Amino acid sequence: MKRMDPFLMLDYNAKFHFDGTDKPRGVGVHPHRGFETITIVYKGKIQHHDSAGGGGIIGEGDVQWMTAAKGVLHKEYHEKEWAKEGGIFQMVQLWVNLPAVYKMSCPKYQTIKNSDIIKVDLGENGFVEVIAGIYKDEKGPAFTFSPVNMMNAKLKKGGKADFSFPENFNTAALVIEGNIIVNGEEKVPTDHFILFENEGEDFTIEANEDSVILVISGMPLNDPIYSHDPFVMNSKEEIMQAFEDYNLGRFGYLED
Repeated sequence: MKRMDPFLMLDYNAKFHFDGTDKPRGVGVHPHRGFETITIVYKGKIQHHDSAGGGGIIGEGDVQWMTAAKGVLHKEYHEKEWAKEGGIFQMVQLWVNLPAVYKMSCPKYQTIKNSDIIKVDLGENGFVEVIAGIYKDEKGPAFTFSPVNMMNAKLKKGGKADFSFPENFNTAALVIEGNIIVNGEEKVPTDHFILFENEGEDFTIEANEDSVILVISGMPLNDPIYSHDPFVMNSKEEIMQAFEDYNLGRFGYLED
């Protein structure tokens, strides 16, 4: 968590075929406090509900950005009709830490449809979808509490994309589809993760075949990190308070 600050976790569900079912698979009601969960759907459909009134369905190319902040209960699962049919499912969920000053702010929910995501045209190379942050002076639609860049490079075979982030930012990439070459040297296949050194984050990605690459880069918060299960705060005392508040029902109510 320190090395990738402000990114706390990356959970990658590589392509997997789910058979149809009348009981949608997913995660039941559970709490969060102190950070944000961002879900990017590459294949399939996800439904979400939370105790702050946020919720909706996101499909291929869409993003769900939930700010737990002072505390929410939420549940997430395969969308009912998609679950009945089944199919290929592929997604990424990121946990992004909140600066200490915002950890006890009000929960927030952003549904970002693919049609609202900024696409920077690279001509014959392909394009870059900017979910959050800035790429070539184009700003993504997601609201963030600290400088966070999150984007999908969708490159055609032989296509290239250049990226530049501040030297102190923690930067990484995940090859969702295809395979790539980084800086003309490092070959990276599908489902592999790239962690960049903090030596000035200027790099080039070239696609050996049609490829999709998730690129993330964020400014470290350098706050103390104290985590326990679904809570990420700045001290043991704050974690204990989170459990007390949860047990006293201060995260609201959500039917399982």
